[in-house]
Amino acid sequence: MGIDPPLALASLSGEADADWARAGSEHAGAAFLGGIALDAESRDAVREMVADRDRTEFLPADPIAWIDRQLAALADTPIRPAVNVRATGTAPLRAAGEACAGHDAILEVNAHCRQAELCGVGCGEALLSDTERLIEYVAAASDADCDVSVKVRAEVDGVDLGRTARAVADAGADAVHVDAMDSEGVVALAKDAAPELVVIANNGVRDRATVREYLAAGADAVSVGRLSDDPRVLRRVRAAVDGWVAGDASRPRETRESREPREIRDTREVSR
Repeated sequence: MGIDPPLALASLSGEADADWARAGSEHAGAAFLGGIALDAESRDAVREMVADRDRTEFLPADPIAWIDRQLAALADTPIRPAVNVRATGTAPLRAAGEACAGHDAILEVNAHCRQAELCGVGCGEALLSDTERLIEYVAAASDADCDVSVKVRAEVDGVDLGRTARAVADAGADAVHVDAMDSEGVVALAKDAAPELVVIANNGVRDRATVREYLAAGADAVSVGRLSDDPRVLRRVRAAVDGWVAGDASRPRETRESREPREIRDTREVSR
């Protein structure tokens, strides 16, 4: 599974649809739509989130039909589509995977959201502490014959993302999408543990320095989240990505120990 150019648009709940992906397609090689809650339990959790807090979420009457329509709308757009999904069981993941397979799209299993309502029903970040269930989800998605990504989060107590990357790779995943938070070294851990995975690095990707940091750690691509609708940021990141790719053949990979300290960033990704 490749992303060309190695820049993705990361899903933003309630915002990342086909129109959003089309707007960023000039700069990015892939766009992760969603997130979408697929089953009754996850949808009820999302409704609670919307009711209790000022959040925008997608809640289509038929999630699988929504996925199919959004992917069909991108058929003539030069970008690899993907869909980030939440579920409490494997059956809806297979259905979503079949919809993605029909459009050569990536299905992304959400093991990332840290909202209490979703974690309470076993979605999102809760999957990082339940590796066996996460493996079942990945295997179910992979059975649908589509490319599979897993979105994960760093800094979860008791979770070794290197081991998680190895586990999902063995279960059939093609990519791991790492929200590095304040622990950028996890990108190298994931790549070292599962070198066959496409590792997409997320969080704070804004400029040449942040792009270089993640790609030097071994990431195959970077993703922009909260500012993915800002063409100035996308142009800047794309230029940095292109510059890295142009010089990559003669550049050794940096180890975690040899990388320079990270510069303080003005902004951080908002938890989705």
